[in-house]
Amino acid sequence: MVKRNRKKVLAIDYGSSKLGLAISSTLLAEPYKVIRYKKEAEIIEKVIKVVQIEQVEQVVLGVSEGKMAEETKEFGNKLAERLRTPIVYQDETFSTKDAQGLSIKSGMKRKKRKEMEDAYAACVILQNYLDKNNG
Repeated sequence: MVKRNRKKVLAIDYGSSKLGLAISSTLLAEPYKVIRYKKEAEIIEKVIKVVQIEQVEQVVLGVSEGKMAEETKEFGNKLAERLRTPIVYQDETFSTKDAQGLSIKSGMKRKKRKEMEDAYAACVILQNYLDKNNG
């Protein structure tokens, strides 16, 4: 019998001008979308809207290293203040590189890869989280 993760989980690949989102209500992550933004307040509202629409019960925020890790954690803290949904942090080292490799192997055209790159990176982050926590 397969264990199912019935909880809907949203993963975020945070960037300074766009976010990649992936979602799962099972043991498989799916790319959701990429959201571009100019102001942090704007993106927090958009994430809150996705959480509400999709009835997300947990958020996984990918964290890299160095200065970007600090920015990501600051974003996570601001998001946590506004959400009633738990946020967990997941190492995202190499997630973008892994996502690029997988999309190239799948034969996806370059334009489509570039448009959805951050959503695929979020998908890698989420799948790693699901594998680690549901094994």
